[in-house]
Amino acid sequence: MEWTEVKIYTTTEGIEPVSAVLLDCGVTGIQVEDDNELKQYLETSSEFWDYVDEELMNKKPEETKIIIYVSDNPYGMETLMQVRTAIDRLKNTDVGLDLGRLAIETKDNLNDEDWLNRWKDFYKPFNVGERLLVKPMWEEVDNPEGRVIFNINPGHVFGTGMHQTTQLCMTQLEKYVKEDSRVADLGCGSGILSIVALLLGAKSAFAVDIDKNAIKTAYENADLNGVDREKYYVTSGNIIDDADLQAEMGEHCYDVVVANIIADVICAISPLVPRLLKDDGVFISSGIIRERVQDVYNAFEANGIEVTETLYKDEWVSITGKRKAEA
Repeated sequence: MEWTEVKIYTTTEGIEPVSAVLLDCGVTGIQVEDDNELKQYLETSSEFWDYVDEELMNKKPEETKIIIYVSDNPYGMETLMQVRTAIDRLKNTDVGLDLGRLAIETKDNLNDEDWLNRWKDFYKPFNVGERLLVKPMWEEVDNPEGRVIFNINPGHVFGTGMHQTTQLCMTQLEKYVKEDSRVADLGCGSGILSIVALLLGAKSAFAVDIDKNAIKTAYENADLNGVDREKYYVTSGNIIDDADLQAEMGEHCYDVVVANIIADVICAISPLVPRLLKDDGVFISSGIIRERVQDVYNAFEANGIEVTETLYKDEWVSITGKRKAEA
């Protein structure tokens, strides 16, 4: 198997938050190169060393970086896409720390055209659930089963539909979206899930992401799939603390709320979800690793959401719940 080396440039302060983001993306093998930390260690632990090369002590520190390796196949490339999106989100989040430039560099420094050409080699149409067919925009397919086709341009830096969490959400949308459904997509990224909901027959979809770049990408994907923009609205903001955005979304308006993010954010938005859902409305969440399932269960229980279904795909989990009538 071939691998792609990925370097993420940060600071000593940024090592922990960047590593946490990578872990939420399912990346567990992380290599850290931090000259500042090494120099501090040598200085504070001098009593344990008989001799330290003066050249090493006087060496100008290089930029701190975290190195990961992803397999050179569709799943590895999807992981890398997810990492890029997560790091972009981190850039736009004020964590009160100097995280550095958070630049991402691959060993062979592929540009967007190279990425697209690689995707053409790897990315082929595939079925999801009972009704959906995901295909890249350049492919022509036979569709004897009459599946709902979702077209995607994998050249975007956002998700492509291949990741397990996305497919888990798609499967649940198939189950719960009806012709008169109103859907909210929290942390919409490229808009895959809200667009899929509309293709499955939803009446309307409201999509929001903390990253402003998501607006353009989601609308582009909507156009690629012939989605009527009168049914689709995409905006940007932090639903957790943006009162104007919360007011814009309204109360008890949605039959389905979907969030494919990470466990911490799902827990954080759980108090808001019952306010968005109609009576017996459904909350579909994913982006959860197995170790965080109980945390999400606890957040649901504390906020009037009854867990109705838990699905697993490899190390990833989707938890679906319904708004309790009294919530």
